[in-house]
Amino acid sequence: MSEFDIWVYRPSAGYQEGVDIVGYKVEATDGSIGRVSKHSEEVGSSHIVVDTGVWIFGKHVLLPAGTIKQIDTAEETVHVDRTKDQIKDAPDFDEIKHAGEPSYLEQFGRYYGQPHT
Repeated sequence: MSEFDIWVYRPSAGYQEGVDIVGYKVEATDGSIGRVSKHSEEVGSSHIVVDTGVWIFGKHVLLPAGTIKQIDTAEETVHVDRTKDQIKDAPDFDEIKHAGEPSYLEQFGRYYGQPHT
């Protein structure tokens, strides 16, 4: 069993269940990437969806909860442990596929380092 689950918020991240982080700015290790457009607290598949806006032409990217280093509620900012290029190169997030395919999150787990089980 892995000691780190990419689909779970890190205890040190400061995530508080029930706190709405939609609209928070998202900062990669090397700069801003957009804003949280959706977040999930679903057990075993917690994640955020980031609207990158004009940065990468309106792409939405999914980031597993385990990529979040810190949530700053005072500054309304989410800090993640990936670079802008790593996020830009991630698989595209497709809301329709996400809703209809149970195995959809597996591609993100593989990309970010751990398959979704």
